[in-house]
Amino acid sequence: MIAVLKLSPVFVLAALMISGFDALIAAPLATIVAALIAMWTEKKNFAYILDAAITNVREITIALFILMAAYALAETFMSTGVGASIINMALNLGITGKTVALTGAIVTSVLSIATGTSWGTFAACAPIFLWLNHIVGGNILLTTAAIAGGACFGDNIGLISDTTIVSSGIQGVEVVRRIRHQGVWSGLVLLCGVVAFGVAGMMMGLPSVTGNGSEAINQIPAEVWTKLAEERESAVTLLNQVRDGVPYYMVIPLVLVLVAAFMGYQTFICLFLGIAAAYVLGKFAGTVTSTTDYLNDLVMTGFADAGSWVVVMMMWVAAFGGIMKVMDAFKPVSDLVGKISKNVRQLMFWNAILSIFGNMALADEMAQIVTIGPIIRNLVEKNVVGSEEDIYTLKLRNATFSDAMGVFGSQLIPWHVYIGFYIGIASTVYPLHEFIAIDIIKYNFIAFIAVFSMLFLTLTGFDRFIPKFALPREPKVRLKTAEEKKADEAAIHA
Repeated sequence: MIAVLKLSPVFVLAALMISGFDALIAAPLATIVAALIAMWTEKKNFAYILDAAITNVREITIALFILMAAYALAETFMSTGVGASIINMALNLGITGKTVALTGAIVTSVLSIATGTSWGTFAACAPIFLWLNHIVGGNILLTTAAIAGGACFGDNIGLISDTTIVSSGIQGVEVVRRIRHQGVWSGLVLLCGVVAFGVAGMMMGLPSVTGNGSEAINQIPAEVWTKLAEERESAVTLLNQVRDGVPYYMVIPLVLVLVAAFMGYQTFICLFLGIAAAYVLGKFAGTVTSTTDYLNDLVMTGFADAGSWVVVMMMWVAAFGGIMKVMDAFKPVSDLVGKISKNVRQLMFWNAILSIFGNMALADEMAQIVTIGPIIRNLVEKNVVGSEEDIYTLKLRNATFSDAMGVFGSQLIPWHVYIGFYIGIASTVYPLHEFIAIDIIKYNFIAFIAVFSMLFLTLTGFDRFIPKFALPREPKVRLKTAEEKKADEAAIHA
């Protein structure tokens, strides 16, 4: 009974999120509940509980600064023409009914890396590609699924994505190392997905009529522009840049950020390199007219947007986790997974399953990350013995689980808020078709490949054939014995 009581703050958090409360309200309320239970069950005073919460928040301080810099970079990339240059480069290649879905997947995957937002990417690209699809006679469901899957790509691996940063912060790993860990796997997922869309376009017998982006944008009805501005004003800015044109060299800031990240430079260096490059090249392109406006209207806006929600939310989630540690609240879950897991690889597989089922239950990827993330971190810390580096690798995979099963997993859950948003935007910008969740889900090849390849590779150990993606193997890591677990418990209560 006490064990259930200790775990109950998680249920409170989940219930509040399901009820429609924002994480910025749900997390503080769940933290208060956790503090009251911890004071009673552990016989600790409020000062002790508060110190445990604050200590845990200190561990994610660097992630909070990264979030602010990431939001600033996203704002500059969206406004200076970096995103528009990516779209125009693809559109000017010539798109047909056979290739519109394939191209949409590629463009949205790159744009989502540049902007760090899947929702913003979909809102910006849906008007272009759905009307372009109309012009060239493509398959509307195939194209919609392609841009939905591509938009999620950057949210899983993007250096400036809030889900990437939050999931990494909860697991206590650096974002750049996380990206290098999953980089090749993510690239293969995208490649396989793009090939699948290309093959589908060929097999459906779609026409070979060529269309262009400007023509598609000009066909967007006036009422659609109005509705889109209400949903995502930044998407309207991006569409105008695509129509008016920006120099191709505005893609260089994104290239610099990606190269720096994969070379292993610290996350802050990568982010501020992008901010500086967007400023310098934006000056030449005419998209940056004033240094003061650039700093006040873009960089400061990014800082403010991060501070108004995600940074504060992360602090409360970290405080919540610190209090749950005091109670050793996740012990029942840890014991159960420990019993059904015969080795570390199986334990990691169950961590992935917990993440996907958490996403199904909560119907929100961020809710899953902040609710299930601390649980799977605890499962590794409480059950696995290994070197510091090997345990860090397991945490990198945990962060990838949280993010991939949250973002890509959302694309396979009909009742998920992601799908609801995508259908809402698609219906708004292209009212000629009635969109249904299942119709889009069945064509989202990128999401299917991402989720099922992650589960398969983790369970079988075939991840060792993917560079930098292999999990440490036995005996480098092993499950703790019953005696070691008892010793850990004794140390906690000492």
